[in-house]
Amino acid sequence: MQLFEQIITVTDQHLDSFGHVNNIMYLQWMQDVAWAHSAALGLDFIGYQKLDAAMVARHHEMTYLASCFTGDQLLLKTWLTETDGFNLYRQYEFIRLQDKKVVFEAKTHWVCIRLSNGRPIRMPPEFKKAYIVL
Repeated sequence: MQLFEQIITVTDQHLDSFGHVNNIMYLQWMQDVAWAHSAALGLDFIGYQKLDAAMVARHHEMTYLASCFTGDQLLLKTWLTETDGFNLYRQYEFIRLQDKKVVFEAKTHWVCIRLSNGRPIRMPPEFKKAYIVL
């Protein structure tokens, strides 16, 4: 499973004072779809705890391309693009289904750490097996 997709519907709770989706929601959706993808690959938080290892965000790059509003259905897409055994790079593309418009693009640089002490480590074999780049 290299490409992961999830559909969400924008609700009033996602909106800011301007009446469109609040910028912070896109970051939340990035996190949500990344976790869903990781869990689908067999690495949820419980798996991270068992391995005493986790991927944590180091850098996000986000580009907002169009506003979204209540009722819009968004296809959240994510995939892995690069890894070197310590670092992992993930891309995102959010598409408004009504008009097929790409409304948001982003990238995240993740770093593998030991959960028990927060220090960087090499990815365990389970990570290397699951986190295959597209």
